[in-house]
Amino acid sequence: MATTLTTLGLELPTDPRWTDIAAMQISDILIDHAYCEQKAASSCISLIVHYPEKALMVETLTPIVAEEWGHFQRVLKELKKRNIPLGRQRKDEYVGQLMQLVRNKGDYEQALLDRLLICGLIEARSCERFKLLSESLDDESLQKFYRELMVSEAGHYRTFIELAEQYLPEAEVRKRWKELLHAEAEIMKSLAPRGDRIH
Repeated sequence: MATTLTTLGLELPTDPRWTDIAAMQISDILIDHAYCEQKAASSCISLIVHYPEKALMVETLTPIVAEEWGHFQRVLKELKKRNIPLGRQRKDEYVGQLMQLVRNKGDYEQALLDRLLICGLIEARSCERFKLLSESLDDESLQKFYRELMVSEAGHYRTFIELAEQYLPEAEVRKRWKELLHAEAEIMKSLAPRGDRIH
């Protein structure tokens, strides 16, 4: 599977320095990754709880909750294999700034659109970073691990956009997606590359 910036829609590639720093801080990357998977599952649960009447979304996201939790368990195994304790969750400035873009005070459907697309954005950026890790790490087992998860995240990215298109007009979804892609690129520019974070 060829996963490129173009296929993911992202406007700005990851700073090349991130890959080098991350490779030297793989323990911190794995810890942060574990919490990212946990939060991905929680985000899907939150969407189900807030929009239970959206039957297709509930049906689609339920197995993704299980899959993301399965990824969390897989990262825990990688940590255990390396005798790395999980440690405490770190603040995710990237996701925090993205979530500020959700139009919570507006239309109920607008908030749904933003939440779905932001989930898609996070999956797209995670996919890009997993690809970089799969290509740059010396550890062959971690290369394979991140290659597998890259494919999964790419599928989730598409799923969130397709769900948005089920509930709102395609033109509105595409317009908002472009706006969020631009905002995400600006957020990326504002954050220094940190090798102890997935994002």
